[in-house]
Amino acid sequence: MTVQTPRVATSASAFDTNELVLNMGPQHPSTHGVLRVVLRLDGERVVHADCVIGYIHRGVEKLCENRDWTQIILLTDRMDYVAAASSNLGYCEAVEKLMQVEVPRRARYIRTILAELQRIASHCLWLGTHAMDIGAMTVLLYAFREREHVLDLFEEYCGARLTYNSMRVGGLPLDIPSGWDKKVLAFCDLMEPKLEEYEQLLTNNRIWLQRTRNIGVISGEEATAIGLSGPPLRGSGVLRDLRKDEPNAAYEEFDFDIPLGTKGDTYDRYLIRMEEFRQSIRIIRQAITGLPEGPVMGKVPRLLKPPAGETYHAIESPKGEIGYFLVSDGRSTNPYRFRVRPPSFCNLQALSRLVKGHLVADVVALIGTIDIVLGEVDR
Repeated sequence: MTVQTPRVATSASAFDTNELVLNMGPQHPSTHGVLRVVLRLDGERVVHADCVIGYIHRGVEKLCENRDWTQIILLTDRMDYVAAASSNLGYCEAVEKLMQVEVPRRARYIRTILAELQRIASHCLWLGTHAMDIGAMTVLLYAFREREHVLDLFEEYCGARLTYNSMRVGGLPLDIPSGWDKKVLAFCDLMEPKLEEYEQLLTNNRIWLQRTRNIGVISGEEATAIGLSGPPLRGSGVLRDLRKDEPNAAYEEFDFDIPLGTKGDTYDRYLIRMEEFRQSIRIIRQAITGLPEGPVMGKVPRLLKPPAGETYHAIESPKGEIGYFLVSDGRSTNPYRFRVRPPSFCNLQALSRLVKGHLVADVVALIGTIDIVLGEVDR
């Protein structure tokens, strides 16, 4: 039998100065909210990273368990507040699935239009802030210029520019205003050439390439194992988009492509989202030109009381898969259990893996490439 002598810490190992612990955040302009990242550094290289979250935890899930099914729509706005329409859509469809409610075809078309407009607005915010984090200030101004057009369209439709409360269980609270569809088409015509402007500034820019190519590489197997979804997953070459795999709203009636990356680096994730702009415009045009006549609200009672049971429903939000798990006891007007699978929270799990071995300066770019919103992470 071999007896191993316990190691006694020498003065050199006890006071090892090779690694430095650095706190990034929670008050930091590039963490996209109150996120704290504890970095362990060897010189300028990141050895390990821990994310500390919860600074804006509001207990949204428990709040929802003490609201009726309609009041909850308002609270879903407050999670991913830069893609509120997507959160509204996922929740309303989950309740409709639980109640087996049929949504009118016109309402499903308008929901699709709103969801894709929301995707464009969310990607504009991502592109502007991501580029600014790396040092490209002009793109921020350009992207926010186009985002304003989308916010104007939402304001005309529902009266709000950020937290929309734009959908109801069974359909929509109101039909589109007169001439709104023509304004949406005009925006699509405006947006396409603007995408070329963004790409002229970034896609072949030498500095942009140096800061994004081969930075934060993650394979499809690793991305799947971690639980990534949305552009970060498709950037690694994994073909999964719930609009195709599990169609909701009216997506099964439209023709569009799912862009895929090959290397799984920050540059691929950038290219994925740039192509998603174009595919969103393509979907919107098909939905506007084929918009059917009819009601926008199905037959649902004024006071919702789903039958006893449970359901899980997920949709493809701009940031990835957002899912709702709902439990009804069949007696109360409130859900017995309300649980959210937020894409920002799940995608944030990859940050430690992405930053390992890279420079401190790359951490900012890698937080931007997974596109998180802390309101959705902390809930």
